[in-house]
Amino acid sequence: MSFVPTMEQAQEILQRYNKEEFHLKHAAIVSGVMGWFAKEYDPANEEFWRVVGLLHDLDFEQFPQQHCVKSQELMKELDLDERIIRATASHGYGICVDIQPQHIMEKILFATDELTGLIGAVALMRPSKSVSDLELKSVKKKYKTPAFAAGCSREVISKGAEMLEWELDDLISRTILAMRSLIGTMEI
Repeated sequence: MSFVPTMEQAQEILQRYNKEEFHLKHAAIVSGVMGWFAKEYDPANEEFWRVVGLLHDLDFEQFPQQHCVKSQELMKELDLDERIIRATASHGYGICVDIQPQHIMEKILFATDELTGLIGAVALMRPSKSVSDLELKSVKKKYKTPAFAAGCSREVISKGAEMLEWELDDLISRTILAMRSLIGTMEI
């Protein structure tokens, strides 16, 4: 019988496969962003969305060449709920798997995963080193500079906005707000 882990159990699973601070922090940020969006789109399942965000890169640190493929194996071995396996794998759509995001939660994960990295990188360039005073125009300026945070795929971010049928500016603005909501609960 598969199960949906609590946030505490998901954190333990994450730390079983991830040790680097960067990966742990990224997982926590994406989890928080997913929770923020869940409050609007699926409030009854906020913790589920947070768990998906926390576990989305479960395999990346140890198995970067098998990203979103190895995580499916690991999660099946752990007997995790199939919805978690599918949702986390779907964020690699068109990159390393052909599992297309279908549910709003999957589309938001796909759209915000790379974007949180870009927003975080822009925030670090500011005197405050925070998203607290970050504006859309600052992110848009760096978005248009491919060499800046080159590891954050603009194509994926743009494709995510299209999947959600949101304007890119709306996706960026809302993700900034989601990241701002985490201030005080973690260092961003």
